[in-house]
Amino acid sequence: MSNRPAPRPLAHLACFALLLLAAGCDRDAPAASTAAASPAAQDTQADLIARGEYLVRVTGCNDCHTPGYAEQQGNVDQALWLTGSPLGYRGPWGTTYATNLRLRLADMDEAQWLAFSGSLRTRPIMPDFALRAMSEDDRRAMFHFIKSLGPGGEPAPAYLPPGQAPQPPYFELVVPTGAPATVGAP
Repeated sequence: MSNRPAPRPLAHLACFALLLLAAGCDRDAPAASTAAASPAAQDTQADLIARGEYLVRVTGCNDCHTPGYAEQQGNVDQALWLTGSPLGYRGPWGTTYATNLRLRLADMDEAQWLAFSGSLRTRPIMPDFALRAMSEDDRRAMFHFIKSLGPGGEPAPAYLPPGQAPQPPYFELVVPTGAPATVGAP
């Protein structure tokens, strides 16, 4: 047996699993049948919200969807989380802005969110493929957390097609001459 430490992702996963296990312990709760119910069905609303908050933090949602989050190294009041951003991302696709998720989900129910998030296809820089790859339980937890924040903020600026100059601030992807203009091509 090796004396090497466990790889960081596995160590983090193990710590998270232990934290979830400890947080879920309730000595006064009646025993529940785990054979008949899925883990998601056993989650309380508080469990879903806590799990959703964790997922929003570690998957980088705030990096784009919360103004100033990355610049302030995550030290942003939760009241501002996921309210969209005026920072544009300009490239061959045009200019995109991180949506105000709290307003986007305000009129959705859980089933609508699961259908929407499970088939989302959007423009860069949103890693929609990562959201589609998440389990339904994870997307469900994120929904409950975002809904718990309530609607807030203003809509993000609208998408601008290629050739339209955005107002600052924005990042710009400059594609070298002769390089494919498609994003994500090898």
